[in-house]
Amino acid sequence: MWPRSLFGRLVLVLIAGLAAAQLASAWLNLSERDRLLYRAGGMQLAQRIADVSRLLDSMPPAERRRIAAVFNAPPLVISLDRPALEAASAEGDLPLATFSSVLGYALGEAMQVRVARSAGAAPPVGAMPMMRPGMRGMGPGAANFVVQVTLRDGTRVTFDSFLPPQDAGVPLRLATTLLILLGTVVALSLVAVRGVTRPLSTLATAAERLGEDINREPLPDKGPTEVRRAARAFNTMQGRLQRFIADRTRVFAAMSHDLKTPLTRLRLRSEMLDDAELRAKFAKDVLEMESMIQQTLDFMRDATAKEPAQPVDVMALLESLQTDYAEAGQAFEIRGRVGAPVPGRPLALRRCLSNLLDNAMRYGGGAKLEVEDGEKQVAIRVLDPGPGIPEADLERAFDPFWREPSRSRETGGTGLGLGIARNIARAHGGDVTLRNRPGGGLEATLSLARLDGTRRI
Repeated sequence: MWPRSLFGRLVLVLIAGLAAAQLASAWLNLSERDRLLYRAGGMQLAQRIADVSRLLDSMPPAERRRIAAVFNAPPLVISLDRPALEAASAEGDLPLATFSSVLGYALGEAMQVRVARSAGAAPPVGAMPMMRPGMRGMGPGAANFVVQVTLRDGTRVTFDSFLPPQDAGVPLRLATTLLILLGTVVALSLVAVRGVTRPLSTLATAAERLGEDINREPLPDKGPTEVRRAARAFNTMQGRLQRFIADRTRVFAAMSHDLKTPLTRLRLRSEMLDDAELRAKFAKDVLEMESMIQQTLDFMRDATAKEPAQPVDVMALLESLQTDYAEAGQAFEIRGRVGAPVPGRPLALRRCLSNLLDNAMRYGGGAKLEVEDGEKQVAIRVLDPGPGIPEADLERAFDPFWREPSRSRETGGTGLGLGIARNIARAHGGDVTLRNRPGGGLEATLSLARLDGTRRI
């Protein structure tokens, strides 16, 4: 459930924090609202009880029953000379405590008052019609009270009263306000978090593509201070890598140019040898040295940088290779097909596949191709029936000039073919991997990503 991306985690934390804050705010608002509503409702009811009590206290005893009958109407049921009421404890009962304090303030100290909760017991028989079932305030949620006021001459006046039940409800306006506030803050948070995390995503993408194309465009130097500093540092690193590779390539190019002169002299001098066998050995060594120099240069520099990228028909490329190898007496079989073209550089891909096929033909005694077309990538497997490579040396086979100890130089090669093939594959967003087949032989897999329009090749 925990998001993997920084954007998802920040959004989840913000939403959870905002929701918790809104719930706490709603609880506080509702609690305070209940207190205020009970105080407001209780003040009105308490004032009416106080007014009736003062009026009855000022009347002669003979007139009190008639006056009580006049005011005997909901939300008050008034009765005289009921048994003394035992006052209830208001601890933990907010409505009772609030109503008691308001009523005591309204009556003052001239008359004694006792307040208790009514548990739904029926009032006196004469008052029953005034509190019939279904009347507002008799249902669940109503705050029902029994108030007994002792007049100055000792007469007890009992009031059965209630506060409306809707006072404890949640108002629609409050809920709507909280929801609108929460939605607005969440929307603004999403925009803010996206703006903060986008530069990080751009930097990560640039770092991934740097290995595919060292000459990619620099990152834009814009945004907050921290983002600009990171972009400048990344661009500086890319520039240093470009200069380092360019300097190293120039050194090898200069060495290659300088070595051509002595190699040419060696070739000419070897032609002057009388011994034919020795002359052939000299010529072979010179050719091997020239091949090593050229392949080393190709390995060191990005040989595909000048070739434009375009949609490549993989099947046409493979069939062209199949024809060329067949004419050279090295036929191989192709299984599977690729439907849509793959973005790439045709000459570079042709060289990559040629290196893999040459490796299979030279060391495995033959080759066949298996093609698998997937939604995200195309896999081309070069299979040979040879002895394979020890598991511990499968990755070392890509190192420059590395040779498996059992292989002799008589078979040719410089140990650079697999490394060059992997460099080309990775420049296309793919890779080259090796594994030993269960039935014997080596499997070299070239994977080519189906790149979208946002990535450069």
